[in-house]
Amino acid sequence: MVLLYLLFETASGYALFERVNSEEIGVKLDEVQQSVLDLKRFSQMVKLKAFCPFTSAENALENINAISEGEVTPMLANFLEQNLPKVKKTSEEKAKVVLGVQEAKLGSAISEGLGIKCKSDELVQELLRGIRLHFLRFMKAIKPAELHQAQLGLGHTYSRAKVKFNVHRVDNMIIQAIALLDQLDKDINTFSMRVREWYGWHFPELVQIVNDNYQYCKAAHLIGDKSTLTEEKLPELTEILNDESKAQLVIEAARMSMGQDISEVDLANIQLFSARVIKLADYRKHLHEYLIEKMNQCAPNLSALIGEIVGARLIAHAGSLTNLAKYPASTVQILGAEKALFRALKTRGNTPKYGIIFHSSFIGRAGPKNKGRISRYLANKCSIASRIDSFSEGFGGNVFGLMLRQQVEDRLEFYKSGATPKKNVDVMKAALAAAEEKEKEREEAEAAAAEKAKRKAEKKKRKMAEAAAAEAEQQQQEQAEAEEPPKKKKKKDKKEKAAAAADE
Repeated sequence: MVLLYLLFETASGYALFERVNSEEIGVKLDEVQQSVLDLKRFSQMVKLKAFCPFTSAENALENINAISEGEVTPMLANFLEQNLPKVKKTSEEKAKVVLGVQEAKLGSAISEGLGIKCKSDELVQELLRGIRLHFLRFMKAIKPAELHQAQLGLGHTYSRAKVKFNVHRVDNMIIQAIALLDQLDKDINTFSMRVREWYGWHFPELVQIVNDNYQYCKAAHLIGDKSTLTEEKLPELTEILNDESKAQLVIEAARMSMGQDISEVDLANIQLFSARVIKLADYRKHLHEYLIEKMNQCAPNLSALIGEIVGARLIAHAGSLTNLAKYPASTVQILGAEKALFRALKTRGNTPKYGIIFHSSFIGRAGPKNKGRISRYLANKCSIASRIDSFSEGFGGNVFGLMLRQQVEDRLEFYKSGATPKKNVDVMKAALAAAEEKEKEREEAEAAAAEKAKRKAEKKKRKMAEAAAAEAEQQQQEQAEAEEPPKKKKKKDKKEKAAAAADE
C-alpha cells in the first residue's frame, strides 16, 4: 500500500499531513470537489502528522526564498527526515512512501537530495486545496489573526527582498522613461497642432513663418494680441526663433494680418494652453537627458553602438536587458515587427528585414540593396553589445560599443567602396586591451581619490586634536588661576597701593 504524505508550506511553518482515505479516480468530478469543501468529510481524508514552526521572520524569509527557487533548506530536510516513516534502503520499500508537494521543482530537489519519491498530480493539488481551506481547523493552537499577521509580514519582507535584489531594477526605469517619452512626443504634437488651429484664427500668417511646434507655441504665448506686437518685442522674439530676420517677418506679418480679432478671454485661454504645452516640451527635454544618463549607466555599449533612444526601445520591447541579451541576433533584427513576421509566415510572403533597429542611422545610410545586409550585421553587433552590458558588470565602460560601432561603419564602407574591414577577432582583442587599460586607469583614479580623502581626513583629525589640546591647556590655565591662594593676591594688592602712595 502506498503511503501518501502532503507537505504544506505556510507563513508560520511547515506542516506534514497524511492521507487517510481518498479516491484517486474521478478527482475532477463535482461531487469529489465538493467533498473537499466539507470539513467533516475532508477530515476523514487527511490528518495532521507534524508541524514545524519558523523561529523568526528571517528564518521564514530564508525558507520561502528557498522554496521559490526550488531548493531544500536544512530545516525542511530535518523536518522530513524526522517525521516521514523510516523505510529500508531497498528500492521496493522506498516506493511505498510518497510525498505530495505543490511545486514540481521543489519535489525534484527533495527527490535528489533526500531520496524521497515526490509527486504533484491532480489528487495532491485537490488535497492541498482542502488543507489550505481548513488549515486553521487542523491547527487549533494558531489563531486566525496570528496567521494573517504572519502572512502579511512575510509577504512584505519577501516582496521587499525581491525588489531590493532585482537585477533589472535599472531596466525598469529605462522602460518607463522611454514609454513616457514616446507618449509625450504624441501628446506634444497633438497639443501643438491644437494651438496652431486655435491661434491661427487670430494670426494665420504665423504658421507659414514658424514651422517648429515648440517655437510656435512660445511665439504665440509671447505675441498674444497681434495688434500689440511692436519693435520692442523684437529681441525676445529673436531669442525664441534664433533668427532676427524671421522675427522681423513676424512683426511685419502682424501689421498686415488678415486674421480676426480675438477677445481677452479667448486669448487668455490660448496663452494658458500654450504655456502648458511649453512646460510639457521642457519636461520632455529633461526626461530625454535622464534617459541618456540611465542608458549610459545601464547599457553603455549598446548606447554607443546604436544610440540611447533605439537601445532603450529594444530593452523595453524585450522586457529587460537580460532578456535582450538572451535573444539571438535574428530575433533582435526583427524585434518590433512581429505582426509583419507572422503575417508573412501565414501568407507565405517575404519576411521583414528589420524592426526597431530600422530607426538607426546605419539603415538609412545603406543603399536599397544593402539594407537587409546591414540590418542583419547591426543586429549581430547589438546582440554582442547587450550581452557585454548585461554580464560584464560595467567592465571597460563603452569601449566595446565604440569598437562595434566602428565595425558597422567599416561594413558600410565595404558595401560602398569594397574596402576590406578588420576581422572581428582582431577588433575584440583590441577592445579587450583598451578596456583593461581603462579599468586600470579607473582603479588608479579611485585609489588616488581614496588616498586624497584619507589625507584630508587625517589632516582634519589632526586639526581637531590640536584644537582640543589647546582648549584643554586653556582650561587648565584658567583652573590654575582660579586655584591661586588669596594671600598672595592681598600682598600683591598692598604692594601696588604702597607704590601708588609713593608716587603721589
